[in-house]
Amino acid sequence: MSAITARKSFVHNSEDLISTSSSTSNSIATSPEDTPRQSPSSTSLSSLDSGSELQLKSRNGKLLDTYGNEFQLPDFTIKQIRDAIPAHCFKRSGAKGLGYVARDIASLAATFYLFHTYLTPENVPSVPLRGLLWGVYTFVQGLFGTGLWVLAHECGHQSFSPSKTLNDTVGWICHSALLVPYFSWKISHGKHHKATGHLERDMVFVPKTREEYASKVGYYAHELSELMEETPIATAGTMIGQQLVGWLWYISMNVTGHNHHERQPEGRGKGKSNGFAGGVNHFNPSSPLYEAKDAKLILLSDLGLAITAAMIITVGLAITFLQHTDPTLPHYEPEAWNFARGAAATIDREFGFIGRHLFHGIIETHVLHHYVSTIPFYNADEATEAIKPVMGQHYRSNVEGGPIGFLKSMWRSARMCHWVEPCEGVEGEQKGVLFFRNRNGLGVPPQKMASPMVSNST
Repeated sequence: MSAITARKSFVHNSEDLISTSSSTSNSIATSPEDTPRQSPSSTSLSSLDSGSELQLKSRNGKLLDTYGNEFQLPDFTIKQIRDAIPAHCFKRSGAKGLGYVARDIASLAATFYLFHTYLTPENVPSVPLRGLLWGVYTFVQGLFGTGLWVLAHECGHQSFSPSKTLNDTVGWICHSALLVPYFSWKISHGKHHKATGHLERDMVFVPKTREEYASKVGYYAHELSELMEETPIATAGTMIGQQLVGWLWYISMNVTGHNHHERQPEGRGKGKSNGFAGGVNHFNPSSPLYEAKDAKLILLSDLGLAITAAMIITVGLAITFLQHTDPTLPHYEPEAWNFARGAAATIDREFGFIGRHLFHGIIETHVLHHYVSTIPFYNADEATEAIKPVMGQHYRSNVEGGPIGFLKSMWRSARMCHWVEPCEGVEGEQKGVLFFRNRNGLGVPPQKMASPMVSNST
């Protein structure tokens, strides 16, 4: 049975596992390169301000992210973002895009040929060694397959080439080969771009509110600030489960998507909700995720899946989770949201050679992608540098450690990002800006809430 204890004042030393090499100040960043980070006094989460200090800071009526950094609402416009990007970055080349598709397919084919030709009992008599090398084969093919997935994703955004016909043809073939419903996902992903960070309209990775999280774990919302810490084993189990089945849950039950389907203008959402047998998925033409005019495209996506015999690539889930989940990122209630603010609620990360060359930079230039998704990936680095001065402190990146840092970020976000809630003491528009809080005593503590009054019935 779980015991409820007073939350701990300091972060446990065991959290040193998720240390970073950053030593930036625990304050607002003053340049595009200065992303809000942990305390400068150490390189681990155990060096964060004590719970009592952060509790005091959280009561001063200011917006604070999970680390305790003060947050200011973005005030730049989409026009300023677009005007800052050199004109040639918007140019798309179908020939160049097809060249990258050919490269990825050739890489898949060459890897298949080499392993199936030379990894034989005659050449490698040891069964354990062969098993290990086939594991390497699976990993390498997964990397090349994810790169192909990224190119199909570019097709969906029409950044692959100037031709919509070529984009949708290449995208449908490549995504179908990876068991991804191209048109279905393209439509819902486009809606995600239009409402990123919006707590009621975003289509994926919508965080739970404090009340929703409390209901999930079987407590009242006011009890979360005193709930015992989640064990690292439980965090690891959640992470592993998310990576293994999260993508399937999303496309089949709309898990992590919004659940306000009754607002669908054609009435397709009446009586439908996220979850098993709820009628909300990426395969049903009558799903409230789509409009009636999309039905043929959804069926075409289903056809692509039906004729495909390939393994599902789930690496993309880890990528998208970390692009939208971080202790520094805000989420917005409808009254505080606009497109510029929502697009800034993303973060660039670094995955080294794999990310930049095999995954075509989708991890390293995601902020730019949310502002102008039609820029092809081979121009994204330059365009990213161009928008940094416009975004200023609102450009966020976490590039320390390459692939290892990426994995550490996944662990850190799983430990620190449990639900979102408003900051204590804020008024007006700022009440609609929510930040992650957690039950593990990490970062800014959740607000203390009074127990709800229960009326006695006679």
